[in-house]
Amino acid sequence: MADKSNFTVPLGISAAVHIGAIVVLALGVSFDDKPKPMPVAASAPIVEAVVIDQKMVNQRVEELKKQREDAARKEKARQQELERKAQEAKKARELEQQKIKQLEAERKRKEQETKKANDAAKAAKLKQQQEKEKAEKAEALRKQKEQEKKAAEEAAKKAAEKRKAEEAAAKKAEEERKRKEEAERKRKAEEERKRKEAAAKAQREQEMADALAAEQAALSKARQRQVVSEVQKYQAMIRATIQRNLVVDPSMQGKSCRVFIRLAKDGFVIASQTLDGDQVVCRAAKAAINKAGKLPVSSEADVYEKLKEINLTVSPE
Repeated sequence: MADKSNFTVPLGISAAVHIGAIVVLALGVSFDDKPKPMPVAASAPIVEAVVIDQKMVNQRVEELKKQREDAARKEKARQQELERKAQEAKKARELEQQKIKQLEAERKRKEQETKKANDAAKAAKLKQQQEKEKAEKAEALRKQKEQEKKAAEEAAKKAAEKRKAEEAAAKKAEEERKRKEEAERKRKAEEERKRKEAAAKAQREQEMADALAAEQAALSKARQRQVVSEVQKYQAMIRATIQRNLVVDPSMQGKSCRVFIRLAKDGFVIASQTLDGDQVVCRAAKAAINKAGKLPVSSEADVYEKLKEINLTVSPE
């Protein structure tokens, strides 16, 4: 039993110390400020020493708590002081900016006043210059009018003299006009006589020309009919030549091909081309044209002009 009590007391002391440390940590107390344990008298009971240590711990905790509260109050006071100074600095800056704006507005106002004064001075100077120029122009105009009046008087004098000379010249001109009118009347009468004679001759010539033109027209129409007939004849001859050289296949019956042919003056085939139709017939027609080499053509120029480029339809007979 004695051994068990000897273990119980140290365990109680250790538990008390740990509880106190936990309380200090919970209150945020630094271990650096942790109170040193009081020495235990050899004659004092162990239980009393534990109680005394707990009181000292609680006292120290309260002291530290008070220190923290004081420090917090001081920090708050310091923050408030900083905020107050910041507000004062802000107000000072605002006042300084307002003062700067006022000074700038004053500067601009003075600049505007100076500008207005300068503008007014320039306007006055310009007005003075304009009035001077106006006076100079008025004087120049007066002198010009005087000169014009003098020139007008001289011109009127010259005009009167000129009018007299013109009246004399007009009288002479009238006499000359009458003389010329008479001569012109005689000339026109002679021209009219000659014109009538020429008109009669021209009428006879026109009648002869009309008769000749009618005869030429009749001959031209007759020639055109003859040319058409010749063209049709040679087209038939060309078609017959192609037909003679055409190699016919039974499958080509009832089919046709349209071809284009260009001929030289001697009938030589310069070019040939199939335009549309059955492919078999077109190949046979092209071969027949190439085989012929030369096709019938008229030696007469107007007939050849109608035959040098022709389109024909080839159909197997």
